[in-house]
Amino acid sequence: MQYKNLFIDLDDTLWDIHQNGKECLEEIFHEYNYENFYPTFEEYYNVYMPGNHRLWAMYRQGEIRKEELIVERFLAPVRQFGITDPEYAKRLSDDFLDRTTRKTRLIDGTMDLLEYLLPRYRMHILSNGFREVQYKKIENSGLKPFFDKIILSEDAGINKPHPDMFTYALKNTNSRRTQTLMIGDSWDADIVG
Repeated sequence: MQYKNLFIDLDDTLWDIHQNGKECLEEIFHEYNYENFYPTFEEYYNVYMPGNHRLWAMYRQGEIRKEELIVERFLAPVRQFGITDPEYAKRLSDDFLDRTTRKTRLIDGTMDLLEYLLPRYRMHILSNGFREVQYKKIENSGLKPFFDKIILSEDAGINKPHPDMFTYALKNTNSRRTQTLMIGDSWDADIVG
């Protein structure tokens, strides 16, 4: 059977989350005077990233809520320095998320690929990213015209790769499972369901 529909992950499949996120973190590092805690941005980044990856894995598995993820990922690297205020971490997270919406770096070849696929398939974004940033990132990066629907895990109430997320997406795009292909950068986070 030939595929007619493509579900495509956003972060790190199309939108360069590593480079865009790193730029935002470096801006925050300097503006929030994190030199007081870490001698270099790279040292801070090397502490932040493993914790962030662990928290996202827990979020995908439903072990923590979004609110816990966004606070803990910014508290964990500075807790050892006596910073424990969740409101501070929430403000930092809000600033970080807002900055990400203005970053537009895409994975190399994204636009060429989408232009090739557009006349051949119905395409939809399928993402675990947060509602308040994903729509803006898609719009600001020039991706919106390529996609029929944007399906977010927050709207579905369940994260990829849980099978119910794919069932939700199929229903909301009037797509058939046998005619739909999921494309993503991570087997564990995007495909395995």
